Amino acid sequence: MKIGLLQCGATAPELDVHHGSYPEFYAELLGPGFDWQTWRVFDGAFPEGPGDAEGWLVSGSKHAVYEDHDWIAPLEQLIRDIHARDIPLVGICFGHQIVAQALGGRVEKFAGGWAVGRRPYDLDGETVHLNAWHQDQVVQPPPGARVIASSDFTAYAGLAIGPATLTLQPHPEFSSDYIAAMVALRRGGTVPDPLLDQAARDIGQNVDNAAIGARLSRFFRDHQ
Repeated sequence: MKIGLLQCGATAPELDVHHGSYPEFYAELLGPGFDWQTWRVFDGAFPEGPGDAEGWLVSGSKHAVYEDHDWIAPLEQLIRDIHARDIPLVGICFGHQIVAQALGGRVEKFAGGWAVGRRPYDLDGETVHLNAWHQDQVVQPPPGARVIASSDFTAYAGLAIGPATLTLQPHPEFSSDYIAAMVALRRGGTVPDPLLDQAARDIGQNVDNAAIGARLSRFFRDHQ
């Protein structure tokens, strides 16, 4: 199955040499059985249309979906076109937010601040732990969306929108090692140190990346 990765930003170049970047992260998350092609939409590289892949994944990003970048509007239109054709579509973090916005939801910089590191989520009645790194949140889901994941901090942490669109706010592709490297890199930046300290203390505790990866893999195959 061919998956098109709509890459919406770059990972920290200081970490790429040791950890890889989004294309490697998502390929490892979903496991074998998929052929990947990446379009760096944040650099203006777009597919010709929804038919260029059998499934689509919209990546994370350091950017905000409400920022005035010239690639945001065409990305939103591509998302609407993919969704309208019921081609399987997954959005992660920024991808979760841009899919929600494109389909009629609203995203804001959350007044409650940042979510960083290992966090618990209720996912369809089951508690899972995943790594997060975000301040923006979906504050109003698109019409008809079903909330599949939530937490005390993030009310709309996962959405099912129609028959073949699924989004998650946390980062199941971020390993604990990668979070540790991010915490060290971001000291003295915009994320408050107490949050980084807590994230550092939680490193080494179990995260459910493998289970979510298996779930997303099944989602793509079930909607092929």
